[in-house]
Amino acid sequence: MHTQALPPDTPFASGTPRFHEAANDPLAAWQKAYADKGALCASEVQGDFSVALQLPAGGTFLAVDRFAVHSLCYAVHGGHLHYASRADVLARKLGITEINTQAIFDYLFHHCIPSPRTIYQGILRLPPAHYALFENGQLTVAPYWQPHFEELKRPDFEVLRDEFRGILRSAVQERLSTDGRTACFLSGGTDSSTVCGLLREATGKAPASYSIGFEAEGYDEMSFARIAAKAFGAEHHEYYVTPADLVKAIPRVAAHYDQPFGNSSALPAFYCASKARGDGYTRLLAGDGGDELFGGNTRYAKERVFDAYNQVPAPLRAALLEPLFANPVAGSIPLLKKGTSYIRQARVPMPDRTQMYNLLDRLGINEVFTRDFLAQVDANAPRNHQRAAWAAGPLGSSLVNQMLAFDWRYTLAENDLPKVVGTTALAGIDVSFPLLDTRLLDFSLKLPTHYKLKGFKLRWFFKEALRGFLPDETLTKKKQGFGLPFGPWAVKDSALNALATESLRGVAARGIVREEFIDALLTHRLKEHAGFYGEMVWILMMLEQWLQHHAPEYRVK
Repeated sequence: MHTQALPPDTPFASGTPRFHEAANDPLAAWQKAYADKGALCASEVQGDFSVALQLPAGGTFLAVDRFAVHSLCYAVHGGHLHYASRADVLARKLGITEINTQAIFDYLFHHCIPSPRTIYQGILRLPPAHYALFENGQLTVAPYWQPHFEELKRPDFEVLRDEFRGILRSAVQERLSTDGRTACFLSGGTDSSTVCGLLREATGKAPASYSIGFEAEGYDEMSFARIAAKAFGAEHHEYYVTPADLVKAIPRVAAHYDQPFGNSSALPAFYCASKARGDGYTRLLAGDGGDELFGGNTRYAKERVFDAYNQVPAPLRAALLEPLFANPVAGSIPLLKKGTSYIRQARVPMPDRTQMYNLLDRLGINEVFTRDFLAQVDANAPRNHQRAAWAAGPLGSSLVNQMLAFDWRYTLAENDLPKVVGTTALAGIDVSFPLLDTRLLDFSLKLPTHYKLKGFKLRWFFKEALRGFLPDETLTKKKQGFGLPFGPWAVKDSALNALATESLRGVAARGIVREEFIDALLTHRLKEHAGFYGEMVWILMMLEQWLQHHAPEYRVK
């Protein structure tokens, strides 16, 4: 069940509490649950949900699910806790117009604004798996659930495979729309292909699948979507996004979000959802979550390589390895040069190592931003935010599991899920995420680390458990998804280039970035390396497009 966009301060609830039979009245179920168990009652609720309760004693209780599929923003104003599903709605209700300059820096660092901060000064967003309780004028915000990995010591693959497949079937079956008009995204990757195949099993008929392609070398993977569609007898729909589509949709998509959002695959997702809605479908099933629950991202294998260095005894590292690679001669010998780079990266602690190639660091914040803007922000805040999240994670677990839990926050809750939820809402179609089913999450917590990353084989168990169900080509393909060739197109297409140029000039006029940086970015860097610098152009363009709609008067003071 999904929460609709409701007016601020309206009590509402969605989800199905495990401990209550009155599933037809979620609000009543939540009220009883809270009366029985207090704020931690949220830990016993399955699925994606958000809830806002007015308590009998006059307080307010808010909570969102473990991945914050449904968003809740809040602010203490006039002695009361006010809330809404969107930050902009709450800002209008409270008359808040001041933009949080730090949030702009956070956005340009992360390409989103991680909770609890929002773009509006004084308005916060509830982090995933958190509740807020306002009683007697005091606000408490705390997690109601934290991941606890208990790896099986003697796993039985066949038993786990059957349990896994059973959960997957139930997760898809329970997410079918009541009107029978359920379709699915299909990128051709492992996750979306799994959902497509299970949708066929659940309905007993050809699933409707939707894919996006690009006429750009290295970006299109429609061939893999076609393989999965053929394997499952799907009623397959394809749409090739063009630069003209971007020019048309960028202002609309940017303005739709309640704060700046810079994931470029939002545009392909929007067109995919729009096509499904145009064909009369009311719900899309998305495959997000498989990589983050079962170890499918390449960085997990990469970080295992770096972690090996830290397993070498410290005296040996200090006495032998580091002096050897610190020698100036090492830079002129290819093998030793690679070793020097390896040690340099391995010595950076987690989670900072995940940001070693951050765009702002590579470009230089003093080169990018104006002095006035930098004087108003803490450039260390984004990293401190991630360090705090890492420290609060399951530190007694393996490095892989620590990274998975970290990605649940930053990759899923703050980025990928808002992308899909936001663009499907704009297209007017519901969305659900079978691979983030609470039962599947709990299942993943007990899997041994080597079932997720077996040597350097990503998501080993997931793939082996579905061998024979998924096409072999799907199991061996490299991960790509709905990547967008914005940079190359921005160089070649005059209309798209004009939109980007106008937008970036606008960001400079607001006093956020240096005009000299914009000049170099548009006239030289983008042409030299369109793929790399196109990402910076994109996030600046989406920022300006959002500001034009929501805060046109904003300037750095």
